Amino acid sequence: MINVGIVGASGYMGGEVLRVLMDHPGVDIAWATSRAGGRIEEYHPNLYDSGIELIHPDRVSACDVVFLALPTEASICESARFLSLGAKVIDLGSAFRLQDRATWERVYGQTHGQWALAEQAVYGINELHRADVENASLIANPGCFSSAAILALAPLIAKGLVDTERLVVTGISGTAGVGAELSRAAHHPEIGNNLVPYNVVGHRHSVEMEQELSLLAGQAVSVHFTPVYAPIVRGILAVCHAFPVKSTDRDALLEQYHAYYQDAPFVKVYDLPRETNAAWQYKPYPWVSSVVGTNYCFIGLDYDAERGRISVLSVLDSVGKGGAQVGIENMNLMCGLERSSGLQRRGLHP
Repeated sequence: MINVGIVGASGYMGGEVLRVLMDHPGVDIAWATSRAGGRIEEYHPNLYDSGIELIHPDRVSACDVVFLALPTEASICESARFLSLGAKVIDLGSAFRLQDRATWERVYGQTHGQWALAEQAVYGINELHRADVENASLIANPGCFSSAAILALAPLIAKGLVDTERLVVTGISGTAGVGAELSRAAHHPEIGNNLVPYNVVGHRHSVEMEQELSLLAGQAVSVHFTPVYAPIVRGILAVCHAFPVKSTDRDALLEQYHAYYQDAPFVKVYDLPRETNAAWQYKPYPWVSSVVGTNYCFIGLDYDAERGRISVLSVLDSVGKGGAQVGIENMNLMCGLERSSGLQRRGLHP
């Protein structure tokens, strides 16, 4: 059994780690922390009567794996602490996601105090970096928008099928991505019956997308990204537009996607056929509700032959495959466990 600790378990991401690990057959939860302490149900009512008591971070003991669900500066310090104690660390925040120090410090507006750790961290999209994840001691968990867009576009970029200067992504997110702290944008009277665009220029996840897709392309890639909050709780829809370097069709593209993700159990290529003569085409495209609460990413696509445009639709849960659950998938790979262990649940319908 793997002994696991969660630092920052009172927030949404830490609570999701706890919820999933409670059913994981290869894990013992050693401890979970919150500076305020208290019973877990004070923060996560869904975990009522689980017997979990949150402790202060100063009271933790050594364990095999530590999940960090903390603000960026705190994650940097705590990563160094737990690595020195011999634990493997999965940072669910943004402390180690970028490879260039000057870019990271510009994007996050602070000096990085442990850049040597950033240089050893592995970016945690295991579909792209599985071997590195398996041998890592420190994982930089991807951003939720980044995961959705990178998984959506990776097959096109890796095969050189599209113009790398014209990648357009609109990310529509539920409000769980805002976090547990109160925020006007996530306040029900504001977000209800509303759509809230934000950080339309220069969103931090743009840099992650460009970093990872540039590695695949072997050259610089530009991603034009706009995020929008929607009045749902969990889930992301990434609507991605790319422009092919030569004519193609939907069937050929789906074949490419199936081949690319044939060894990726949590990426499902959504290949339901278009409905002949249907005035409203819904069937070929994945819905956010299908993946809520899960570690799955569903990817559908279509091709506009008249205008020469590929549209890729990627859906995942912002605290599932876009956060805590992919962190657990990475833990499984790091610790030699079955990759899908504890993660087999599917979404609810209706």
